[in-house]
Amino acid sequence: MKYLRSWLLPAIALLVAFAVGALMMKIQGANPFIAYKSLFTSAFGSSAGIAKTLGKATPLIISGLAVTICLRAGLFNIGVQGQLLAGALASAWAGYAIKGLPTIIHLPLALLFGVFFGALTGIIAGALKAFRGVHEVITTIMLNSIVLQLGEYLAYGPFKEPGQQLARTPEVLNSAKIPQIFGMPLGFFLGVALAVIAWWVFKTTTSGFRMETVGRNKSAAWYAGISVKRSILISMFVGGALAGLGGAIETLGVVGRYEPAFNGGIGFDGITIALLGRANPLAVIPGSILFGGMRGAGASMQFTAGVSPDIIDLILAIVLFLVTAPLIGKMIKSIRDTEQITTGGWGN
Repeated sequence: MKYLRSWLLPAIALLVAFAVGALMMKIQGANPFIAYKSLFTSAFGSSAGIAKTLGKATPLIISGLAVTICLRAGLFNIGVQGQLLAGALASAWAGYAIKGLPTIIHLPLALLFGVFFGALTGIIAGALKAFRGVHEVITTIMLNSIVLQLGEYLAYGPFKEPGQQLARTPEVLNSAKIPQIFGMPLGFFLGVALAVIAWWVFKTTTSGFRMETVGRNKSAAWYAGISVKRSILISMFVGGALAGLGGAIETLGVVGRYEPAFNGGIGFDGITIALLGRANPLAVIPGSILFGGMRGAGASMQFTAGVSPDIIDLILAIVLFLVTAPLIGKMIKSIRDTEQITTGGWGN
């Protein structure tokens, strides 16, 4: 029953979101059954559609994991988008600027650039939280803006492709591009492996236990001798590294270069996926595949049923609202309980 209850809210959120989406299509004069049939047929009805869906799902799995790991440690990492962009930009530079290396060296090196700069962006917010008590939501939101503006400056300036009007870097070299396996993106299988590893860490290792204990009750963790600051730093570092890896895989395996507008929204979709999966690393996989299919095949509804592809954004926004509302309620209740204890004293 506990297992079924954990899946009940995500299932209801998806059903309500699709129902509201169907109502909006009906108001537009479109047939929602045709639209949804076109959506899922395009996403999962052919090998090409499945490959496109998995390609879209790859950065979503990794960004969802970045949020999930921080949630398990009691942190709300809103800065996944900025960390992802930092990794995408760094890996793009390493992919085109470093020349003369074989693939076996160049590709891992470019990925490591993305991981490092994503982790660097995450650890800044983690250090401010651990040592100064600054809330991670505030710092990560500000870092999102900083990284976005820095990326646009570099893409328009020092990193800009010569002779190109658009803000983008040169294409990465072939030695830094991520290959495909049987038409499927290799990065997807890496994302699935990372999700399984994250589940195993939280399920069986003492490090995962410490991190989850801090997430459940920081005071109890401190009394038990667990370093709260260390857990905060590790979770934000790992979350940032994963987000940076997601940006690097998107750049080296899909886009082929850094374009500021192309990676927009992936990190925020990762937040929705992590909340939809109830911070379960394994649940991130099906959620990412579903969202990847919707993102990849959304345009087919426009041609088949005359529905604006923006309806996908509406559905995802409703899902985010429904899965977030209980968390907000718990936070409000926790704040009220804390205020009552503080003002009323232990005797009351």
